[in-house]
Amino acid sequence: MELPALLIIDMVKDNFKEEKNLPITPFAKKIIEPINRLSGFFRQNNWPVIFSTDAFHETDFIFSGRLHPHSLAGTEGAEVVESLVREEQDFWLPKPRFSAFFKTGLETWLHERKVTLCAVAGIATPFCVLSTALDALCHDFKAILLEDCSTASSVEQHQQTLNTYRRNPLFPLFRVMASPELMEGGL
Repeated sequence: MELPALLIIDMVKDNFKEEKNLPITPFAKKIIEPINRLSGFFRQNNWPVIFSTDAFHETDFIFSGRLHPHSLAGTEGAEVVESLVREEQDFWLPKPRFSAFFKTGLETWLHERKVTLCAVAGIATPFCVLSTALDALCHDFKAILLEDCSTASSVEQHQQTLNTYRRNPLFPLFRVMASPELMEGGL
């Protein structure tokens, strides 16, 4: 039997501020309910729930292009959005780059707990969610990209990413799946 962990990526306050008028915000709001439902299911089964959030620095390399500073380490904007249910036993893991595995020690934390599968949710599907799922594979975990618990700046961008990985040579190590299927025994 697989021992899964739920990795919820970049659901931070800066991505939900109405005044920023980010294209991803309306889509991100729609995945809160399915993430809360799935995280509750994980907790009922005593499976780990991890919130991994951007924790950038204003002088980071990634801000030398078109991307503007956001989700800065230690600021309120880098905290988990209030509408997500977060319990005391959940693990909050700030991350310095896109993948939850990059320089965070997450692989050790998961291996110590005998986790074998990472179910990945959050924003944005073609960037931080995907890089986390692919890094899970690189660290010898099976990975599920949760189609109804992740999103992008447009429906097309989200679907294109999912469709690229629906049929892939790494199946069944890497799958695209909806959360109800996972909760019904799709491990």
